[in-house]
Amino acid sequence: MNVLVTGAGGMVGSHMVELLYERGDNVIGIWHKNKKNVEQITLPIRFVQCDLRYGQGVDELIMDNLPEEIYHLAAQSYPTVSWVSPSETIDVNINSTIAIYEAIKKARKYVDKNYDPMVVVACSSAEYGETLNQLQGTEVYVKETAELQPLHPYGVSKVGQDLISFQYYMNDHIRCIRARIFNSTGTRKVNDVTSDFTYRAIQAERTGVYELRVGNLETSRAIMDQRDLVNALMLLAEKGRAGDVYNISSEHIYQMRDIVAIIEKQIGHEFRINVDPELIRPTDEKIIVGDVTKLKRDTGWTQKIPMEQTVADMLEYWRNKR
Repeated sequence: MNVLVTGAGGMVGSHMVELLYERGDNVIGIWHKNKKNVEQITLPIRFVQCDLRYGQGVDELIMDNLPEEIYHLAAQSYPTVSWVSPSETIDVNINSTIAIYEAIKKARKYVDKNYDPMVVVACSSAEYGETLNQLQGTEVYVKETAELQPLHPYGVSKVGQDLISFQYYMNDHIRCIRARIFNSTGTRKVNDVTSDFTYRAIQAERTGVYELRVGNLETSRAIMDQRDLVNALMLLAEKGRAGDVYNISSEHIYQMRDIVAIIEKQIGHEFRINVDPELIRPTDEKIIVGDVTKLKRDTGWTQKIPMEQTVADMLEYWRNKR
């Protein structure tokens, strides 16, 4: 099967192309700015550098290869960056998505009128925003039907990506899955809480200075391993209902201080905690966790990797990285 993965330079994309190749697929991975993860891959996977906002490159790739599955993971994916660069965030995340769908329409017009790929679009839990703050008790597991009230430009861009996908499904009959992805982490991840904390833990091991700079440790997140996320995305391409939206979330909720405690236990040292105001967002969701009943029902997905294993793998990754 021909498969196209955008954002192959990211954590999820770089692991996904490896898994798809090992499954026996003919994989093309698109990357743009970040090549570090691509350079870590030893498998003979075809990688192409392409800025998806400008359609010509992706037009050629889709028309020449007619991928049966397209995993659109490419994005400006950091909420903190979106406060600094809101216009670029909107541009990258929405216009790259439009480019994918327009390329499919061109492939139907010029190459094969029956071309019918499945597009799995990496949307985000950030779309729910303030809605998450309004949920309490056993109702904190947000459903796909909840109101979208994003709290930062990144969340707004993901709502746009989500709804533009629905529009192409309804009007152009392009099969797609809108995957609202909650917090995930793992090896090759950078600039999230778990990757930052595990990296600093290894720096502390090397220097003997066990001090940890943190933001708000009271926030709660459902964090899953990237291996569980990649599995969910692949199952959705195979078994998900075209045009529909699915949450992909860990069912286990952790306060940020819980992550610190897991790391402390694994390295055998406690940290001296320093709260840095620059690491605290202007607005933030108190709890982020999704209801995955629909995902389980339609695909049979289950979460398999415990946080302790994820942290152990990330610590070992940083130890081996110089």
